[in-house]
Amino acid sequence: MTNESSKKDVALVLSSGGARGLAHIGAIEELEAQGYRISSIAGCSMGALIGGVYAAGKLEDFREWMKTINRKKMLKLTDFSLSLNHLVKGNRIIEAIMEFVPDVAIEDLPIPYCAVATDLRAGKEVVFCKGSLFKAIRASISLPSFYEPVQHDGMVLIDGGVLNPIPLNRVKRHSGDILVGIDVSGHDYESQWEEMNRLAELQKNDKSLTARILDKLIPENIGFNSFSLLSRSSSLMIRQNSILMAKLMKPDILVDIQMSRYGSFDYDKSEKIITIGQQKTSQAISKFL
Repeated sequence: MTNESSKKDVALVLSSGGARGLAHIGAIEELEAQGYRISSIAGCSMGALIGGVYAAGKLEDFREWMKTINRKKMLKLTDFSLSLNHLVKGNRIIEAIMEFVPDVAIEDLPIPYCAVATDLRAGKEVVFCKGSLFKAIRASISLPSFYEPVQHDGMVLIDGGVLNPIPLNRVKRHSGDILVGIDVSGHDYESQWEEMNRLAELQKNDKSLTARILDKLIPENIGFNSFSLLSRSSSLMIRQNSILMAKLMKPDILVDIQMSRYGSFDYDKSEKIITIGQQKTSQAISKFL
């Protein structure tokens, strides 16, 4: 137990989760609003991106930029590939963010930061705690079969969520700090299933070019087939890994944000997802106090 007069520094860990990871922005803002100071941060996939942008002091700029994202802009930022092992190169989105978040060496950031990726060749976790911030982020967000893997030092790097979706064991700790995990890796699975089917029915009547492209691109927006089945199965496995990590590390505060309405590619709904992160974090802090 703690109270208002004994607020401590926070070692913050942000999970994978695609667009659902925008809830991390709301979580960070709520922690700071309640007087917590983030003294170190670790992230995986979207958590690595949000954490890195925060550590670089550009979270507010990123939030404002996200407000400009709609479906057409998402397509413009998607550099499609003809490769058989990935759909998107993944460079265009990073370049767009770097226009207002300059690349820096991780070791030069004002707070300790690390990002987690997976080496597909060796089958092991890779932790970036030095070197290029955006190389680390790009490796960590490399969703298998969607983004092109990153070649680095003889490794083939893909999304860190494959092995460690909420790296509670990787964040740098300081004496007396509070370990806080924000987990958006899970869904309200039954409700999400119903929502997915509802969206599939609606899209049958949408014949626009954008809708047709998104039907092929976005797993949550296509019906029950091999692609959505693989995506859902992967999500379930990632979720179980995050649950096991939380049991192992026992964070002081675990904000478990399960969504049914929003999926991994709903980047055009940033403000709604951010609000969910704020609300859920506020509730979790109230239980901790």
